[in-house]
Amino acid sequence: MQKLELKNVSKVFGAGTNRVQALDHVNFEAKAGELTLILGPSGSGKSTLLTILGGLQQPTEGQVLINGKRFDNQKGKTADAFRLDHIGFVLQSYSLVSYLTVKEQFQLVDKVKKTGNLDIQRFQEDLKRLGIEKLLNKYPGELSGGQSQRVAIARALYANPDFILADEPTAALDSARVQEVAELFKNIAQKENKAVVVVTHDLRLRAEADRIYQLVDGQISLEKSN
Repeated sequence: MQKLELKNVSKVFGAGTNRVQALDHVNFEAKAGELTLILGPSGSGKSTLLTILGGLQQPTEGQVLINGKRFDNQKGKTADAFRLDHIGFVLQSYSLVSYLTVKEQFQLVDKVKKTGNLDIQRFQEDLKRLGIEKLLNKYPGELSGGQSQRVAIARALYANPDFILADEPTAALDSARVQEVAELFKNIAQKENKAVVVVTHDLRLRAEADRIYQLVDGQISLEKSN
């Protein structure tokens, strides 16, 4: 079973009077087949935790384990290759390329990751479920915040990763779209046996979650586990 774990992870920024402890001995796990939520207010350390899970930054202390093997000590091309093949990110900034149409955003994924991406049928299903099938010829500057967010979700799913890490993926969505996205993430976790981790303060996602953590002032606690 695919599993993503943090073992006694701490993250400190700065030193002396500027020292900030973003994460304080965090223990966490996300398993394939489950939708895991990390709930917490702004400034609680959620985004820091997510970037450490995905290997975008290193912990000050502790270990990041993927399927029981250390990931936090992988660097350079080795870490980049692993992220490309196994981890999909949905970031708050959307990270869409401004001069590419929506369709070209997916073609770019094909150029960077040449195998293992979604087949056309599953891709079309995701586009329809996210309500973006008519946006393929538009540029990011022509999209609303909610549309950009849904395109970013679709792009992360398109690479068919084992682990999907989403940072506030419903922040710009209305309640109807929130429910659709929550059900989509739940469906992907269960039917495609992927580990989906969402950091959010959006309590509308709770009903679909298999596992819920609370993160407050860098300290984490498990609230719900199936």
